[in-house]
Amino acid sequence: MKQILFIHGGMTFKTKEEYINYLKTREITLDKKSWHGEFLKTSLPDYQIIKPRMPCSDNSYYEEWKITFERYFEFLEEDVTLIGGSLGGIFLAKYLSENKFPKKIKHTYLVCPPYDDTLLGEDLVGGFELKDLSSIDSENLTLMFSKDDDVVPVSHAGKYKQKLKKAKIIIYESKNGHFQIEEFPEIVNMIKE
Repeated sequence: MKQILFIHGGMTFKTKEEYINYLKTREITLDKKSWHGEFLKTSLPDYQIIKPRMPCSDNSYYEEWKITFERYFEFLEEDVTLIGGSLGGIFLAKYLSENKFPKKIKHTYLVCPPYDDTLLGEDLVGGFELKDLSSIDSENLTLMFSKDDDVVPVSHAGKYKQKLKKAKIIIYESKNGHFQIEEFPEIVNMIKE
């Protein structure tokens, strides 16, 4: 069976006080839109979609995510498709650029991945900082950004483009901000190609 390994997003904080303040002030909603939930499953019925629950996603640390990520390797088949959303995108970029992945990757999709610590109202710390990306630069890498993203500015697309000459970078006019959409047919069509 074809597989997709999806790494979700998360948050990082420089101090515990900032993290506690975030917990006290973050918006709570019961109506969360998510293209990577039921939409992905129903749109790709021939795929097994693996979505690890990464540890402490509200206060994430790269080393903890790396341990969890690697524990899923034994369940993966060759030609796996990788998708990382937001912090999950930079996690995949960092991991793949610093480690040898044990299976053949069909394609990697990074959806609104931050590049550095120039986010709007958020810190990018916890070990997620990127170094040399040359080892992941390939035609089998696609990065997607939205001009109206209120979390990861579209300027991060240009930063990736400077380091990744072969990768495909797509900039959408609008994906309801930080890809807060219920459906994402474009990625489904890319995966099916």
